[in-house]
Amino acid sequence: MDWQSASSIAEDVRGGRLRARAAVEAALARIELGAGRLNCFTAVLTDQALADAARIDAEIAAGSDPGPLAGVPFAVKNLFDVAGIVTLAGSKINRERAPANQDAGVVRALRRAGAVLVGTLNMDEYAYGFTTENTHYGPTRNPYDLSRSAGGSSGGSSAAVAAGLVPISLGTDTGGSIRVPSALCGLFGLKPTFGRVTRTGTVLFAPSVDHVGPLARSVRDLVAVYDLLQGPDADDPACATRPAEPAMPMLADGIADLRVALAGGYFLEHAESEVVAAARRVAEALGAKREVTVPHAAAARAAAMIVTGVEGSGLHLANLKTRPGDFDPMTRDRFIAAALLPGSLYTRAQAFRRAYQLAVETLFADIDILVTPTTPLAAPPIGQEQVMLGGSTFPSRAHVGRFTIPFSIIGLPVISVPVRGATHLPLGVQLVGAPFREPQVLRAAAFLETERVVGFVPPS
Repeated sequence: MDWQSASSIAEDVRGGRLRARAAVEAALARIELGAGRLNCFTAVLTDQALADAARIDAEIAAGSDPGPLAGVPFAVKNLFDVAGIVTLAGSKINRERAPANQDAGVVRALRRAGAVLVGTLNMDEYAYGFTTENTHYGPTRNPYDLSRSAGGSSGGSSAAVAAGLVPISLGTDTGGSIRVPSALCGLFGLKPTFGRVTRTGTVLFAPSVDHVGPLARSVRDLVAVYDLLQGPDADDPACATRPAEPAMPMLADGIADLRVALAGGYFLEHAESEVVAAARRVAEALGAKREVTVPHAAAARAAAMIVTGVEGSGLHLANLKTRPGDFDPMTRDRFIAAALLPGSLYTRAQAFRRAYQLAVETLFADIDILVTPTTPLAAPPIGQEQVMLGGSTFPSRAHVGRFTIPFSIIGLPVISVPVRGATHLPLGVQLVGAPFREPQVLRAAAFLETERVVGFVPPS
């Protein structure tokens, strides 16, 4: 496989050393060779991608600048609108929708920057899952071990990048759906602050919790994409009005001023020992001097599951009533269970959410970066229903999001960084920051990558 970075592809294309068409043709060849065994793509946009690449080459030949990501192939989770393509969102029901009239806001942003969309990617139905074991389109497989999950719900997004099919991809994160697959596939994955990146043209799962973000094999590539995506959007009511704050110039600033702590208690429990050890190594490398307790983390996870379930079921209530057999059975049953919850429980969960946010903001008055594992375990086998950890049994699919969910419900910026585990399977560690402090978590990640504490290691 070709492990050339997005940044180097763009530099070569803009500098005339590589034609955009050649970069895109190479990506399409890799996809044809490797996507089938991973089951990560749901559509490959060959004709459109080649046409876009030809346009970029023509612009360069005419002396125009096609943008900072000129000629870089990318792919997106299939819940982002792509003009002329039906937006599946991992479902059977959505096949009946008309093709999208225009691209989602984030897809437009990357195309304006010269990146070339080559396809759409597999996911859990309606983004309700952590393993991309999709009944309608099949499971996405982990490039490090085809018998194991690539994570979810952005599993196609992680597998495609980790396998070298494309250098960057886009996903969404409600309870951990960027961070979990990034961890299980050994990538850098960013969940920005809620409202930092537009969701216009995106099929939502839980509107008050959904985030959009990038996945990449390096911090530099991740930041290059993030800086193009961030900023206000009047078409997304949740998107913050504050101006963009580019993170790329700050990557070289170092970490001397950052106050770092390891999250203890809940975030070190019911996890494999190598996961805990990885989090401790990362915290130590960042100069963490103490271990702190995140207040009410377990309750936050419970509240988040109520909020996301109720909001998600509300979006699909009509189809749940009239055509339940067309849903993935697991998605359907979870939506129905959530729809039957009393309204008072949702109200209580939202009230707790506000109190929890204030409590965590108080915690961040004394620290800048909080370090935790991303997942309690490495990639589980596809189809595994339960996992044994520390003598206790947990449901495998739900437990994998144990450490990501508590930060989603309050919209904090989090990056999952890849750590090599004791086996061939990668692990992930979260760097959590205060709201709109993405530059801090990203430069911490860049420092760790430079020092080789973390980093992408290609699957063998």
